[in-house]
Amino acid sequence: IDVRLPGMKIATVAASPVVGGKLVSVDDAKARAIKGVRQIVRLDDAVAVVADHMWAAKQGLAALDIRWDDGQHGKINTADVVEGLAAAAQTPGVVVRNEGNAPAVLAGATNKLESVYEVPFLAHATMEPMNCTVRLSSDRCEIWTGTQVITRAQGGAARVTGLPLDKVEVHNHYLGGGFGRRLEFDIVTQAVRIAQQVGGPVKVIWTREEDIQHDVYRPYYYDRMAAALNAQSQPVAWMHRIVGPSIIARYLPAAFKNGIDIDGVDGAAQLLYDIPAIRVEYVRHEEPALNTGFWRGVGVTHNNFVIESFVDELAAAAKQDPAAFRRALLRKSPRAMAVLDIATQASGWGKPLPEGRGRGVSVLFSEWGNYLAEVAEVSVSKAGEVRVHRAVCAVDCGTVVNPDTVKAQIESGIVFGISGALWGGVTLKNGRVEQSNFHDVRVMRINETPAIEVHLVRNLEAPGGIGEPGTAVTAAAVSNAVFAATGRRIRKLPLENQLRSA
Repeated sequence: IDVRLPGMKIATVAASPVVGGKLVSVDDAKARAIKGVRQIVRLDDAVAVVADHMWAAKQGLAALDIRWDDGQHGKINTADVVEGLAAAAQTPGVVVRNEGNAPAVLAGATNKLESVYEVPFLAHATMEPMNCTVRLSSDRCEIWTGTQVITRAQGGAARVTGLPLDKVEVHNHYLGGGFGRRLEFDIVTQAVRIAQQVGGPVKVIWTREEDIQHDVYRPYYYDRMAAALNAQSQPVAWMHRIVGPSIIARYLPAAFKNGIDIDGVDGAAQLLYDIPAIRVEYVRHEEPALNTGFWRGVGVTHNNFVIESFVDELAAAAKQDPAAFRRALLRKSPRAMAVLDIATQASGWGKPLPEGRGRGVSVLFSEWGNYLAEVAEVSVSKAGEVRVHRAVCAVDCGTVVNPDTVKAQIESGIVFGISGALWGGVTLKNGRVEQSNFHDVRVMRINETPAIEVHLVRNLEAPGGIGEPGTAVTAAAVSNAVFAATGRRIRKLPLENQLRSA
């Protein structure tokens, strides 16, 4: 966003507020009268104002009178998305894991629990909004942007321009926040399309509103859970049906095999708890009206919230301590048991807390090869406001090369995860995203951040990735702590929305 080139103009954009919508007409007379505005660029699905500086471009954009054709998604609301997911959840999915005969055990069980969990669309809300600078000539394209995958950005520009790859050069910069959003290259292709109509270099910067309302969101997921307990109150059957779109099928089609999205089932497929009968299913259901993609923590962020919340439900039904209940199921997983012991001991698990406070625990394992356990300590006001006072996380990521880097990743992941768990959520009305800025896409601020402790397990196991799991382990720990503090089991995020609606 700080790139400066000789003769460069600044552009900002209004894209169709509905995915798949098209531009019908633009009255640009008022915009052209604003000092500094140089050009109005029309695309099939967007309008850009090109100016000498950002303020003129933004003023010009606000002065445009734009008419859109919303297309087929113009009447879709969040409730329609949920209705589609719920209907899809009635159908058995592709079997991801099958041990024993969970359906038969559940059918004959006298003590069983069933729950439905929902997690919302989530925006990335990176501190630096999406932006890209392009300098284009007849035989060369230069791009300055922050991207998580340079080759995808390069390939996208090449397809738009028709140039060979060796004539497209990408100057990669610090991201200004990625979290999966900058795996996508929509800003690059849009900026190139604008540059094709502008003589000279142009920097395209999205406003914060454009950034929030045209994100590639974490999907909405809908999960059906069921478990059976025996006479000793131990789980003997586990059923998990995951319903949602496939990011992998779009982003990495070669990895989408046998109808299974390996990211969408991450954490669920590797369930560590020692239960005789386990069945995990995946139902692919594509969601209309919003583009979806990876979000920090990726698939296991949603699955861990569901799994660890439901395990807490089972512990409550068994009238057992949540940590002790998990230990009994982790005897065959010593690394998971170890992080659970470290986190609970360091957090003072079992020690009395002031009235209105509670502790919750979450254990995580995923395809990254990491074992984490987190204990969150929260309080809940009468108005339903949640304050996370402390988060204690034990991490076994194998061989640790740089402990400070690991701790920093976990700390930032916990902050990101708390923000999503408490306040995150993007909703649709008439095909349009209702949120627009940080007033309604809240991000945790420094004064709201809890005391965070990270305890590393030292061993010589193979190193695992560390950028994602701190986020993924957090939502369930916080939600379980809310249950401990209030007695309310939250099965739908964000937490504060549910608490305030009670």
